[in-house]
Amino acid sequence: MWPSDAASLVALQWELSEAGSQPWAPGPRPRPLVAGGCWVCFPRGLTGPGAEGDPAWCAAVVVAGRDVLAQRVTLGEAGATYVPGLLALRAGPLMEQAVRALPTLPEVLLVDATGRDHPRGAGLAIHLGAQLGLPTVGVTHRPLLAAGEWPADRRGATSPLTLDGVTVASWMRTRAGVRPLVVHPGWRTDLAAALEVVARTTARHRTPEPLRCARRLARRARSA
Repeated sequence: MWPSDAASLVALQWELSEAGSQPWAPGPRPRPLVAGGCWVCFPRGLTGPGAEGDPAWCAAVVVAGRDVLAQRVTLGEAGATYVPGLLALRAGPLMEQAVRALPTLPEVLLVDATGRDHPRGAGLAIHLGAQLGLPTVGVTHRPLLAAGEWPADRRGATSPLTLDGVTVASWMRTRAGVRPLVVHPGWRTDLAAALEVVARTTARHRTPEPLRCARRLARRARSA
């Protein structure tokens, strides 16, 4: 399910956008979510779309609250340059490899990728979840195509992001006084579930703990 060319990926994305999946929702509080995060980083100083074959460090972690239950780093190469809407060509197989290397899988996986906010309604957050068979939530710094006003400046405030009149994601303020994040429903998650996952996995920092831990681990591996 990881096409090697743009035309094949576009065709698969159309299929994924229409694919049904069993809905998933977080378990009740106060039990912490066993949540995963996956992050890919490329050589320091690399700018622009990059190139096929760029060295890549991909980290995957599983956390429960602030406790790290498992973590792995895999090394690889980018499969393509970065093209908006075609991120799976560059990073999809790397992310799957890192998550599958974990000794235990999470209940839900957070990734730096979009879901329905995508030209074909199936960004990498959806594609990766379908490939792994895991519920996923995308968390990005900005929308890809959708638009909407920022939410109120208080922790937990949200506001919709729409594309062609349909709500496909949401701004979410994880800390007051800082830029909100974009929360994307992914594979087996709707917007309510995605927002709850981000709320329950975000503590003192702007970024949810699973993604923050994975990003830190990938960058340490790159530095080493």
